Amino acid sequence: MKNAIGGLSDQIADAASDIGSAAQEQAKQGLKYARRYAGANVDSVVAGASDQAGAVASAAQQQASSIGETLQDTVRERPLPTVALALGLGFLLGLTLRR
Repeated sequence: MKNAIGGLSDQIADAASDIGSAAQEQAKQGLKYARRYAGANVDSVVAGASDQAGAVASAAQQQASSIGETLQDTVRERPLPTVALALGLGFLLGLTLRR
């Protein structure tokens, strides 16, 4: 169970990292567009946007890590209810996917 939660935490962190990477890529695309159509001083504006995208990605990674730690704490404090919840969710997911 701990491994599953740790894996979930890693997946959330990876997703947050992917979001940050996508945001940085969008910033780069915006830079290309702005260079073509806007002119001077665009580099500094886009650099600021890229920095902000990096900050958003960092914040998302911190949130994902915090969620993972909270899940791990919950499992340690209340193992039986957590296992019961996981079994119930798995059962409902199995019923849903079976149809």
